Amino acid sequence: MVFRLILSNYSRKMEGGELTRGEVLSLLVRLAFATAASYFTVKLLVSAMDPTSKQKKDAKRKAQEVLQRLGIKERVSLSEYEMMIASQLVEPSRMTTSWSDVAGLSSVIRELRETVILPIQQRNRLQSSKLIQPPKGVLLHGPPGCGKTLLARAVAKEAGARFINLDVSALTDKWYGESQKLSSAVFSLACKIQPCIVFIDEIDSFLRVRASGDHEATAMMKAQFLQQWDGLATDHSRCVIVMGATNRPQDVDRAILRRMPAAFHVPLPGLAQREDILRLVLRDENISPDIDLVALARQTESFSGSDLMELCRTAAVYRLRHLLDNEPSGELSEMMNSIDKSEESLQPISLMDFKQALAKMRESRVYNRQVDALLKMDLD
Repeated sequence: MVFRLILSNYSRKMEGGELTRGEVLSLLVRLAFATAASYFTVKLLVSAMDPTSKQKKDAKRKAQEVLQRLGIKERVSLSEYEMMIASQLVEPSRMTTSWSDVAGLSSVIRELRETVILPIQQRNRLQSSKLIQPPKGVLLHGPPGCGKTLLARAVAKEAGARFINLDVSALTDKWYGESQKLSSAVFSLACKIQPCIVFIDEIDSFLRVRASGDHEATAMMKAQFLQQWDGLATDHSRCVIVMGATNRPQDVDRAILRRMPAAFHVPLPGLAQREDILRLVLRDENISPDIDLVALARQTESFSGSDLMELCRTAAVYRLRHLLDNEPSGELSEMMNSIDKSEESLQPISLMDFKQALAKMRESRVYNRQVDALLKMDLD
């Protein structure tokens, strides 16, 4: 409409004779301003209609804060897509997990130190050898709740590497072609801030076995991710590791498994490992002297690390029951005030608390097995 008015105005002038040089320049300037105004107007309208615009602004703001704390922003320039991925960087101050927080996995920890951590720490001294290099891919697989994510954080902390906790949903975009650019940004950002570990939890949900029924956008995103990953394998000077965790390794695409030569099985803890986990979880708790952790470990066969953590948490909560019994009104605020005023009112965790918690856990596990059996029957 703006262009029409401008051209119609000058067309009327042209009917009376030729345009002067000044009028031609004025026409060009007005057309340039009209073009710029139309461009920014359309851009604002598209931004207003984009449901993810607020999410992108928040991600950019968070990324700038994290990069400033890490001291990266001054050294490297990042694109818009790299800033989106940078919002998922984990700050070193929040990476408090160390090997002392992991119990019952001494053999896996030793292998990770030899295979992953040592080559990262000594990468400058080992540049002459192409064999003693950090693997480009590490897969942690095993039953749920056995400490795979905990191990990944401890590896990043021990190795002194930057840690990107990649949220797969951040790679999806409603605009065609944007997901591929975000996938590329994962590796370009990791190369700029190396040494870097890109962690993908439940990797089977993202890089599962490809099929003909996959959506075109999803297939292109996976292909771009694999292509960029292969590019890292050809450059031995880059210290970027993709680490994945899954409890369904059979669902991971074979092309992904090939790119993850370092695979570590994280099994359910045995008797000695369960005892170590219980001691670690209860190290700062006030427990009754009649509790035998060895006997408790025997009664928790097939329990995972998270199950043992939940068992101790439930037992710790049960010791608060006497406070409710002493408060007839049942006012929660009065109960909490009594805890704050007198530390002696918080009794140690007793053997009875553990027995009740264990009974509750077993009841819940039986129910879960029944649900799984019914679901399997429905699928069959």
